[in-house]
Amino acid sequence: MTALAGYLSFGAESAASACAKMLEAQAIYGRETRSRAMGHMAIGRRLWPTTPEDAFDEGPLIGGGGRFLLCADARIDNRDELAAILSFPERFGRVSDAAVVLAAYEKWGNEAFERLYGAFAVIVWDAERQLVTMARDAMGERPLHYHLGQGFIAVASMPKGLHALPTIPYAARLASMADFLTLMPETGSDSFFEGIERVTPGHVTEIDKHGAIRSWMHWQPALDEIRLPHASDYVDVTRATFDESVSCRMRRLSGSIGSHLSAGLDSSGVTATAARLNELEKLYAFTSVATDGHSNSGRYLANEEPLATATALRYPNIDHVHVATSGVSPLAGMDRHFQLFQRPILNPCNAVWNDAINDAAQARGVTVMLTGQMGNMTISHSGMQQLNLLARKGAIPALFVLMTKLHRRGHSWQSLAAQAFGPFMPTEVWTWLARKFNRSLNLSEYSALHPAAFDALDVGERSKERALDLSYRPWANSQTMRLWALRRVDFGVYNKGTLAGWGIDQRDPTSDRRLIELTLRIPERHFILNGECRSLARRAFADRLPAAVVAEQRRGMQASNWQLGVSNAHSAIAEEFDVLERNPQAREIIDLAGLRQAHAKWPDADPNTDATANLYRHAMLRALAAGHFLRKVGRTN
Repeated sequence: MTALAGYLSFGAESAASACAKMLEAQAIYGRETRSRAMGHMAIGRRLWPTTPEDAFDEGPLIGGGGRFLLCADARIDNRDELAAILSFPERFGRVSDAAVVLAAYEKWGNEAFERLYGAFAVIVWDAERQLVTMARDAMGERPLHYHLGQGFIAVASMPKGLHALPTIPYAARLASMADFLTLMPETGSDSFFEGIERVTPGHVTEIDKHGAIRSWMHWQPALDEIRLPHASDYVDVTRATFDESVSCRMRRLSGSIGSHLSAGLDSSGVTATAARLNELEKLYAFTSVATDGHSNSGRYLANEEPLATATALRYPNIDHVHVATSGVSPLAGMDRHFQLFQRPILNPCNAVWNDAINDAAQARGVTVMLTGQMGNMTISHSGMQQLNLLARKGAIPALFVLMTKLHRRGHSWQSLAAQAFGPFMPTEVWTWLARKFNRSLNLSEYSALHPAAFDALDVGERSKERALDLSYRPWANSQTMRLWALRRVDFGVYNKGTLAGWGIDQRDPTSDRRLIELTLRIPERHFILNGECRSLARRAFADRLPAAVVAEQRRGMQASNWQLGVSNAHSAIAEEFDVLERNPQAREIIDLAGLRQAHAKWPDADPNTDATANLYRHAMLRALAAGHFLRKVGRTN
């Protein structure tokens, strides 16, 4: 992985000096420093080698006969395919991924980015056109930020690189904090800092010497359905693609491979596949263990350890590590998270077990961690949109048969009817019915956004622009829903911060672009075949997972003992409220009075209800994360 910096000066300031400052500010994200200047543009990088080819990274690189200056933070997964097209020398193993990016850019220009599979953030200076070009991979696995100032353009992997320049303001962007509190999709270019923009995942952004900005999406997957002769053919092609997605993410320079392992299909599938693909090498599988707290219920699986253990025991090369985090305060890691990620954490209670797993992995020499965060939108998609698809076609007999099969597997008639007909209802009708059947989810129930801030910061308007339906009707179109969800959170800074904090490169095979492109084109009915949700994943993983894991219908409850951490942090939370009262932005955006009232009732709250989880686990903890960020940036500690 590489921390990037670039500076284009339109005036007297030295581009090389500014670039050096930005690189120094990002020291925790990379080790070896190299930089290069071309005219008024300087580009540099701090390299943290994570793949064998990183050892040959001599960037920044000059190409196009001296026209281009390029630096890339990249792990290119289709290297071999590109090598055949780009005519690299025989010793291709000694060619860095940055050099592959440059060769592709020389041949195809901006069209190169849609041909690159893997993780990348790229800065290119075109001296002939006097143009700065920035690009990120489809899923935004590597971060990239920029600032257009008076007389300069600055680009850096992380905001702290830009904040090394005194002319760039150091202030929180209040609208972004409101978006964070309302779970707004991160689909715009806004960062959490005033004056700093993100290159949006899957986009190219150009800035010319006049300061004109142009941005467009370079990745737009095909959505036409693929037609295969037999249902088993969809399983075969999914298996093959998934194997490739896992395999390419196991490439590393040194150290061991680890994986997250729960009872769910995604992490279990990733772990089992990694173990199968490299039977002679040890794989560390990490399971967060809830020693107390919630018990299993009809809807949730709180204790995932038995099923995770069943998967681990199936493979002799898996070293199964149980990680306990009982009672750890969700506030404990916030200072460190601020330094590493430069954004508030979306789910502080989940960060507790994630940090503990990273600690355990670091102690065992793990340098690559495989996860399964986006599987619900790719291989293990539920297929529930088939209900409204049948309803839209007027295929009522087929719809009734499917609903009956789902009901026998534990789905209520009420929820099935909502999924089938909810997308077609006017918002007012849907909201009325949701209230009538106690299924409504008002913003105030899961968000601590101050009521006055909703209108003052145009939250409602932005929710429409970003397709966030605050009434939470079911989606009518499966492909649209999944693409929206895949783009909802920008993971780039999380990946960069995990490397800086633990020396671990976090990689998610379930977010592989090839897997996304395939599963978006598989007909919806194959995900819910014979009335079984996630049917495609269950059939695809039947050859590698225990039958009990494949058959499990309940959803895992991450951080099921979250309430113990909240109880142990009760006084610390009260103190945090006192500190936040001194921050004007926190007072403006967070309903501190409402949170104080809820906090006072905490010992009497029933932790086993959705209402309690929404109020304390989500609204309160997320607000504390936002407030912590605001006070750190505002220096009101």
